[in-house]
Amino acid sequence: MRPTSISVLIVAGLAAAALGWLLLSFSYSSLPDLPWSPVIVLVVLAIAEALLAQNTSARIQRKPGTLPVEPLQVARYVALAKASSLVGSISAGFSAGLTAWLAMEPTEAAHDDLPTAAGGLVAALLLVGAALWLERSCRIPEKPDAKDEDDSGRPTGRR
Repeated sequence: MRPTSISVLIVAGLAAAALGWLLLSFSYSSLPDLPWSPVIVLVVLAIAEALLAQNTSARIQRKPGTLPVEPLQVARYVALAKASSLVGSISAGFSAGLTAWLAMEPTEAAHDDLPTAAGGLVAALLLVGAALWLERSCRIPEKPDAKDEDDSGRPTGRR
């Protein structure tokens, strides 16, 4: 499995930002107030994945007091991290489009929805960061190259 591509996350975020902008520009007057529940869900997911990343990193590095981690469990964590980073990127883009549109709209309703949209943007960026951290913490630590270590005590022929 390859690491998450930052360019894919950026493109998904930009596409979602354009979609959020277009959605609001055509239908804002008929929409209800923005709810805080998606923001709360994204923050809870970000916290859970950050804690999971910290725990997994310690277990993979076999720090004292931690149990070894099962390889299948690590594969599941990586899948979760990849999916979460993409969902977070799409949510961040959509929230950025909402925030930008609401910031330029002169109505009182737009002014009232602005904190919710900005909170969604921050929460989604936190989720992307936690997901990328979880993916990074699932990597196996690199061992030093055998070529760099010459314990034989024999001359190497290099001068």
